[in-house]
Amino acid sequence: MIADILAETTTRMARAVEAAKEDFATVRSGRANPQLFQKVMVDYYGSPTPLAQLASLANPEARMLIVTPYDKSALKAVEQAIRDMPNLGANPTNDGNVVRVTMPELTEERRKEYVKLVRSKGEDAKVQLRGIRRKSKDQLDALKAEVGEDEVARGEKELDALTRQHVDQVDDALKRKEAELLEV
Repeated sequence: MIADILAETTTRMARAVEAAKEDFATVRSGRANPQLFQKVMVDYYGSPTPLAQLASLANPEARMLIVTPYDKSALKAVEQAIRDMPNLGANPTNDGNVVRVTMPELTEERRKEYVKLVRSKGEDAKVQLRGIRRKSKDQLDALKAEVGEDEVARGEKELDALTRQHVDQVDDALKRKEAELLEV
């Protein structure tokens, strides 16, 4: 029973770390990257739809991205969704067939803002990991009557080690992203 709880916790924590890494990838660090637009939701016929499902993304230049909608009627909605995206500072232009997104040059001030944003996302990921840990600890505590306090105490030590390991993974990803952002 304890092993099952720990296995499920490991899976959930690994997913949380992957989600954090994906979240870090959506923060711009120099070159315009299609991953920046991963979280853009377009209002497509009244329902929010991920941009990747509505258009292809091409990266012809370092600071430019070309978004080609599969359905030309969605062109205005795609342009508006990109314009409304926070923390991007991009200026999309629509030529009737594609949306060209030119990314502004990263200034030192903008880089520092991005570092703050990434740190905030990292802290959110750690909070999520601690929430997973708390739920698992509650499940372990519920087993005290069945398996005994010693077994539960061993399980809690393993749980703490798992939590530490996954928090360290988030910290490592955060340090890499910060270094990438501050690199000129």
